[in-house]
Amino acid sequence: MEIKSSKFIRGIKGTDRILTDGILQVAFIGRSNVGKSSVINSLVGKNSLVKTGKKPGKTTEINFFLVNNKFYFVDLPGYGYAQGGKEKMDKIREMIIWYLTESGTKPTLIVLIVDIKAGLTQFDKDMLNILREQNMNYIIVANKADKLNQKESSKQIAEIKYNANEDDIIPYSATDKVRPKLILDRILL
Repeated sequence: MEIKSSKFIRGIKGTDRILTDGILQVAFIGRSNVGKSSVINSLVGKNSLVKTGKKPGKTTEINFFLVNNKFYFVDLPGYGYAQGGKEKMDKIREMIIWYLTESGTKPTLIVLIVDIKAGLTQFDKDMLNILREQNMNYIIVANKADKLNQKESSKQIAEIKYNANEDDIIPYSATDKVRPKLILDRILL
């Protein structure tokens, strides 16, 4: 299966009928500035479906994109940084946790995006613990693989595997669009 169509439906900040409208959801989460928007754009083959910015913390809503008229890609705000300081950052974190635990939706898959250079941050570990506690199906994508050479990439992937206690980490470059099929094969239903 391949992605043939994608379009923005709407952004939400709380309860909305889109959460439980029966359409399957694949949610993308990660810290601010990890390249979530770029990953989604690379997977759907469009440069501007999801708005990207040079400054982290641009996304402040839960954004829904209809893919192939069959399921949603759900772009959650980045955690760990927000314009507006700690109070705004805490609200975003609460919104993400609410979506994952209390919103009434059960995403088919969570794509946890981490920065291959930074490795697994404490925020990533916290999010991973929530996903495990909620028994959610997830994959971990290590984005920005184009920033490292092969030796550095292998070392970082091994470290992420160890720190996440996971064997399956997918190195990825939204810039180079390296391995989109590998991710899409895991995502597409």
